[in-house]
Order: sequence, then C-alpha cells, then structure tokens
Amino acid sequence: MRLVHTSVKRPVSVIMIVLAALVLGGISLKNLAIDLFPNINVPIAVIATSYQGAAPQEMEQLVTRPVESAVGSIEGIQSIESMSSPSSSLVIMEFDWGRDIDESMNTIRERIDQVAGVLPEGAGRPSILRFDPQQMPVMSIGLSGASADVLQQIAESEIQPMFERVDGVASVSIEGGLTRELQIQMDQAKLAAYGLSGGQIVQAISGENRSASAGNLERGTQDLQLRINGEFTSIEDIEDTPIALPTGGTITVADVAEVTDTFRDVSMKSVVNGEEAVVLSIMKQSDGNAVQVADNMYRAVEEMQAELAESDLSMEVIIDTSTFIRQSISSVVNNMIIGGVLSIAVLLLFLRSIRTTLVIGISIPIAIISTFTLMYFTGETLNVLSMGGLALGIGMMVDSSIVILENIFSKRQQGYTMIEAAKEGGSELAGAVLASTLTSVVVFLPIIFVEGLAAEIFRPLALTVAFSLFASLVVSLTLIPMLSSRLLNKVKVEEEEEPKGFNKFVEKVTNVYHRMLDWALRKPKTTILITLLSIGGSLALYPFIGTTFIPESDQGQVQVSVVTQAGTRLAETEAIATEVSEKIASFGDTIDTSYATIGGSSQGFNSSTNQANYTIQLKDPDERDMTTDEFVTALQAEIGAIPGAEITVSGVDAGLGGGAPIQINISGPDFDVLEDLSQQVMWMIEENEGVTNVESTIAEGRPELQIVVDRDMAAEYGLSQQQIMNEITLGYTGQVATRYREGGNEFDVRVILPEEYRQTIQDVEAMMIRNNQGVEIPLISVAELKQVQGPTEINRSNQQRQVRVTSELEGVDLGTAMAQVEEQIEAMNKPDGYTMTIGGQAQDMAESFGQLGMALILSVFLVYMVMAIQFESFIYPFIIMFSLPTTVVGVFGGLFITGQPLSVPALIGVIMLAGIVVNNAIVLVSYINILREKGVDRYEAIIESGRSRLRPILMTTLTTALAMVPLALGFGEGAESQMPMAVVIIFGLMMSTFFTLLLVPVMYVLLDNLTKRFGSFSWRRKKAVDSID
Repeated sequence: MRLVHTSVKRPVSVIMIVLAALVLGGISLKNLAIDLFPNINVPIAVIATSYQGAAPQEMEQLVTRPVESAVGSIEGIQSIESMSSPSSSLVIMEFDWGRDIDESMNTIRERIDQVAGVLPEGAGRPSILRFDPQQMPVMSIGLSGASADVLQQIAESEIQPMFERVDGVASVSIEGGLTRELQIQMDQAKLAAYGLSGGQIVQAISGENRSASAGNLERGTQDLQLRINGEFTSIEDIEDTPIALPTGGTITVADVAEVTDTFRDVSMKSVVNGEEAVVLSIMKQSDGNAVQVADNMYRAVEEMQAELAESDLSMEVIIDTSTFIRQSISSVVNNMIIGGVLSIAVLLLFLRSIRTTLVIGISIPIAIISTFTLMYFTGETLNVLSMGGLALGIGMMVDSSIVILENIFSKRQQGYTMIEAAKEGGSELAGAVLASTLTSVVVFLPIIFVEGLAAEIFRPLALTVAFSLFASLVVSLTLIPMLSSRLLNKVKVEEEEEPKGFNKFVEKVTNVYHRMLDWALRKPKTTILITLLSIGGSLALYPFIGTTFIPESDQGQVQVSVVTQAGTRLAETEAIATEVSEKIASFGDTIDTSYATIGGSSQGFNSSTNQANYTIQLKDPDERDMTTDEFVTALQAEIGAIPGAEITVSGVDAGLGGGAPIQINISGPDFDVLEDLSQQVMWMIEENEGVTNVESTIAEGRPELQIVVDRDMAAEYGLSQQQIMNEITLGYTGQVATRYREGGNEFDVRVILPEEYRQTIQDVEAMMIRNNQGVEIPLISVAELKQVQGPTEINRSNQQRQVRVTSELEGVDLGTAMAQVEEQIEAMNKPDGYTMTIGGQAQDMAESFGQLGMALILSVFLVYMVMAIQFESFIYPFIIMFSLPTTVVGVFGGLFITGQPLSVPALIGVIMLAGIVVNNAIVLVSYINILREKGVDRYEAIIESGRSRLRPILMTTLTTALAMVPLALGFGEGAESQMPMAVVIIFGLMMSTFFTLLLVPVMYVLLDNLTKRFGSFSWRRKKAVDSID
C-alpha cells in the first residue's frame, strides 16, 4: 500500500503530522464544553397560560381547549398533552423526531396570535416555550438569616442582578420570601353609601398613575420636550386619588378604602436546612459549560458572602449539579486509565518487549487526543456518554496496530530487512485492518442517522468510538510501520527454541487449539450442532434476564413528597412539614443539605398549599455509611407514618429515562368514569409484586364553593353573570390597578376586599353586587352557593380527557412488570369510548428497542457490504458472518451472570459487537486466502492460518475485553449507563472469539466445497488483500 511505503520513507513528515494532531487535539480539549449528558434536541414545545383565580374546569373550557384547537392541526405534531390546574394551563406538543422545532415554534406563535382574542379578558398572554433539558438549574443557592421580606428584597435588588452578570449564566429565578404589595382594601359599606363599585376605584387609580410625553416647545434656539409626570410618589398620593361620584362631585380613595403597605398573599415557602430562606436557582446558557458556570458561580458566591459578612445573613450552595458531573467524568477518565494500563499489560505479556509495547501503545493517546479535535468540530461536549465511548474503544484502538506489527515481525522472521519488513508487513494486511476498522465503524451509521430518543442519547458515544477507531487506523498504517522500521532493529525476532514463561503457556494453548481445529474440520456436523445447542441454551436465559429502558444513575439525591388533604391551608401543611424536617435532620451524618418548598414544587409549574417537596443532597459516598437506596428505605420508615399526610421518598435519577416506569393512560369523555377506571387500575396493580408508590393524576377532590347564578333573578335585578363574576373576582382575588415605583423598585397596587371579609361562606353570601342603576344587591339574592369537591387538575391527551396512573418499581424489571400490567388491563371491561394505553418508560423502551432492532439489522447488512467490497466476493463475507450468531451466547450469558437486564445501552453494545466480532474472522479468512494464493493446500492453509493468527487474535480480544473491565464492574459515579454495554461486549466478544476460531474454518470448508460444486454462482474467489507497491 502506497500510504505505508510513504510513511516508512518519510519519518519526519509522519512525526510532524502526528505532533500537529496532538497540538490541535489539546487545543480542542481545552475548548470543549463539559456536561453530564449530551445536548438532546427534544422536539417538544410548551404553551403556558395563566388566568388568576380560575378553577381547573374554567381553565380547561376557556383556555386549554381553544389553545389545543388552534395548534392541533400543525404539521408534524405527534401528540398534544395538556394540564389544567387552578389559574394555570399547560399545553405540551410533541413533534416527530428530526422535525425543525424552530420552524414549528414560528407556526405556533402565529396560531396563538389568532386565538389570543377569544381567551378570557383576565387571562395572561400565552407564553410559548421550547423544552430544553439543558435549561434545568445547574445550581441552587439558599439565603437565610433574616425575615422573609428582607431576604426577598436583598435577593431581588442585590444578589439576582450580580449573579445574572456572571459569565455563562442565562437567568436566575427566586423562590420563597415575601413580595411587597400595596393593597387598597375596599369598605363595602362606604362604597354603597357613595353609590360606587370596586371597578371604579380600579379605573381611578390606573388613570391617575401615568406619565406621558406631550410634544415639544420651541424656545428660541432650543426645543423643550413636554412631559406630563403623573406617577404616584408616595402612599399619600394614592390615598388622595380623586374618584368621581355618580351624583356629581368627588371623593378620594381614602374615603372608601384603606391603603395598606403589605405583602402578596403567601402560597409557598422555602426552607433550607430547617430555616426559612429564599432560594436562587441558576440556569446556564444553552451552549454553556456547566462546570465552568459552577466555578464562576462559586467565585460570585464568595464575593457576595464577603459583602454579607457583617450581617446576620448566610448564603450557601445547596444543590450543585456540577459536582456529580465532575465525579462522573473523573470516574470515566479513571476507568480509561485502568483499561489502558490493562491493555498495555496484555501487550507486554505477549510481546515481552517494552520498546515493542510502547510502539503499539502509542496508538491509544494519539487516537484519543485526535478524537477531541473531531468532537470539537462536530459540536459534541465532554460528557459521560462521549467519554464512555472513548473508554469502550480504548482496547480496540490497538487492534489494527497489533495486526500490522505482528505481520511485520513475521516478515522479519522470513529474512526481510526491517525497512522491507515494515513496508511489506504493513501493506500485506492493510486491506484487512481497513476492512476490520470499517466494520467496527459502519455499525454506528444507523445509530447516527436513525431518529428517536435512544439515538439522540447514544449518538455522541457512537461518534467518539468511530472517531477514535478511524484515528487508530491511520496510526497503524503510518506511524506503526515507520516506528517499526526505526526503533525495533534491535528487538529479537527469532523464535525461541524452548518457549518459556507466558510464551510457553501460549504455545500450549496454540497446540490445544490446533487439535481442536483439526477435530472440528473432521467433525463439521458435530461442531455446528454444538454451536446451535449453545445458542439455543443461551436464548433460554432470556426470561430470567428481564428488560429495562435505561439504568438508573445514582447522584446521591433524594426527593420527598408530602401531600396533605386537598384544600389544606399553608399553615397546616407547614406544621406537618416541620415534623418531617425534624425527622430528616436526625440523619445529619448522611445529609449534606436539604431544601424544601412548602406549598409548591420546585420541579413543576404549579403550586398547591397542601403539598411540600424536599430535595435532599447526600454527602459524598465516602463520607456516609449508607447508600442512597438504603437512605431512602430508612427515611421512608422514619417519616412514612407521620399522620395527616401521604409521604413518599424516592431517589432522584440522574439518568435519561424520564417519566415513571409504569404509566397507564386512561382516555375518555366523562371525568367520573375516568376516575372510576383509574381507581380500579390502582387497586389492581397495587397487588403486583415490586410495584410501589401507585398514584393517579386524579388527586383527592379539592373543596369548592360553587356560585351558581340564577340568570333570571339576576336579570330582574339588572345584573349579568359577567358583572357578578367580575365583582367576586375583584373582591377575593383582587385586581392589580397599577404599579408603584419607589427607590428603583416596582410593586403591584391591588384593589381587594379586606382579609376579615374574606373568611367565611357568610362573607361571600353577604357580598354586595352593584347594578347599572347603582343599587347594591346581596349575592345570595341572585345566586346559590354549593359546597362540592372539584378536581385539582384536569389532564387531556390529543384533545380528549385523560387520567394517568403511575408507579415506581422495586425488585422487578420493567419488562416483567409491564407484561403483567398489559395482561391485566387487557382483561378489564372498559366502557365504549374509553381506552387504556401504556406510556412512560415502558413506551420509551418499546420504541427504542424497535428502533435499535432495525439499526442492528441495518448494521449487519452494512458490515456484510464492507466485507464484500474488501474481499470482492459474496461467499467469504457470508462465511465470516457466521461469527455473529454466536455472540448471543456471550450476550445473554453475560447479562445473566452479572444480573443486568437487557436495556438500551446493552442493545448499543450488541450493535457494537456486530462490527467487532467479525474482525477476528476477517483476519483469519484473509490469511487463509493469502496462503492459498501462494499455492498452499486448503487444509494446511486453514491450520497454518489458525496457528499463526491465534496470537494476534488473542491479543486483540484480550486488549479489547480487559480495557472494558473497569466499566463492566461499574467503578465510580455515573458508570451505570456504560456498564451494560461493557458486559455485553466483553462476554459477547470472548464467546464469539472461541466459536470463530472453530466454526468459521468449518464453514469455510463447507461453503468452499459448495462453491466448487456450483461454480456458476456470480461470485469469484479473489486474493483477499492486494499489496500495492
């Protein structure tokens, strides 16, 4: 091959190119962003709309349905989900994978603009958001040590602006604290006496608090801008605002209302380590480096702590996702180093020469560093999966070099000079190593181009493996021959007459293999039968292995959910949460920080006063005595029995298998029927083994006081339903009439009834509604009040009401659990018009398995194509393909032995195997053909090829397998996603190598005989590798 010859002739050029690749790779590494997982383009858009004071039924009818109808016909939508809760509507649109989501977002905005006019007057403008997993907070910081209002004011005025200026930070949100608000509390009796309504107060205040430009005034040579400044400068200005009376004359706001400087009604509190606090959540820019942003934030926190040192305020980082990212990346790097050392040890053991080992071992760092360059230019990041790809491929990086160097030594032993041996040895098997590398790379093409979640997640891994193998191929055809010709002149190449040590062991293995191969060639039917029985036996293990989506990743974080009776006020929920906090504090030796939101969830969009949610960050594994799972069990036992609340404890998964493991979607028109069906499903699956934390999206009904207007009676009094609704909303929710500026800050000015008139049902009944004639009508005269239980949330799917039943799993795999659930819901009697489908991780798993199954089939076909091109034959690639089915023995055997279920990462490993296991057979068949082209008898060619190629085959197999052992053992944080891949590849490769060495020669003989018998077939035998001078 000309490339090999040129490299040997021009060593300086080769060294300069290698140095350039190393320098460029180092620069690229410095500029690569670091994150836990790759950037995933999830084709999901969210439309969020608020309508203050509206119940879930109103949100569904007046907001959610119109929005759904407007966007439902957009091209490329796969599904539309919606959630209507008090004062909030969320419509979630999932598009087809591969869809240009930016184009779809523009279409959504156009549709929303069209429907905005039909939404209720009090509804906010819909916000259109693109779902981005990268926009989750990278850090949460707690501020405590003062009253809630002081904390809020300092956080908003000093800390938030400073943090938002930090390099890489996109935004900073604040939770907890008290927000200042000016309330104009109406006196109904005085309003009635003056013949006024609350709406007139709103109009008066909003009309007075204004500033505007009024044009220009020419004054000599100057133009003076005329500006009318009518903004309020003090609370007294608000109190003195005039209100026109219906009968003539004016009064002031102070005559009919009291202006109170207070706080917005509290619906949520934040608690850090048992102390009330405000929490600042830091979001990084979409292309930001999570670790770098965290480092920048730590410096900013230190600066702010120095400024707060003289006060009683304290600030601490309570959640830092970069810690787990650092630990995960560090673990992968450590596993790479261990794997690399094991690979080098194997080489040293076989080669017995440090110089020779270093010549081959140099392939690893060059391939890795060169890969960083390709990662940089393709926009990849350093994450657990991309680095995991390097760790998985580290043993394969030396395979091509081993084959080339072994052949160079073989030529040296035949009497060639070192220069000629390097040229001829490298050229002779260049085609074989090219084909073997291409087969290892082309298997990733379907993963790179296929669409779906699994492909998005593992595409970086596929790219890094492909990049590193391509780099190692170039090294094996350039640097290795060149170094061999210059550095290995003094290496002893003659075979020892009396093998010693490890060589003696290899010689014994070779002799045993020779006898086994001879037996297999004489007993082909028996050999094939044993192979088939082995494959069949391994397939029988499948029911005992189980299946799952993506293994959970333990990042030492725990979530606690506390749910009290629906309608419980914040104070009562807080009392129970205080008891929970005391129990949590008893685990001080295990917990680093705890953060609670009482009255809401930091993980969701909505808040509810009957909920409290805790996020607990555990200490590093070497600083605590229990694992995360053990802590979850212990904490559940400690707090699960606290009366007055339903409390669940669960670990937070850092992995990418979002959603509940089990999710049953129940769809239909009638809410009551859906509730009944969901209850039946919950009772049914609660009895299943391993099913825990069964929940339904139909929570306990929230107490409602429904006001049913008698339209006829209202009409007699000169009232419309809209007037009644407006007055009630104004009295109990209030209306922001304007904004008040003070000291650079702005505050809402809200018109509302005093709190003492918003306490009882009698207060509602006695509320006065003013008609157009100025007559005050008691609400009870035109409406009936009913106490009922209303839904806390209404879910819809594809514009139909839906209830979801979800659960967690413990001690049972996802596939087994879902198979049982599917049988149960299939046997249920469902009314006409109602359906039950499987969602959550089970649906993701089924879709991903299907996509990867097709990718595997395509990968096998691509491998065959590459080999057919390399051999210029149909028959020889077909012979080599017989090494593929034998991987089943190792795959299922390995998963069974290690207790790993079949998962998406395991299937990625199977796809990788399709390209790896044929490499040994390629080398074997190529050498058989080379010997036969030289006139060697077929039987002797097979025996000699087996004996001479056994050593490099063992070397490449052991370096590849041992390099993955640290990953297979799951060393370090974040290793869970690579562990199944490593297990599958190690066991699959080892078993396939054993069968390849026996089965492939047998199939070679059988198909060669068949070729001779039916010579008219459209293939031609050809020399496997052409040497190009």
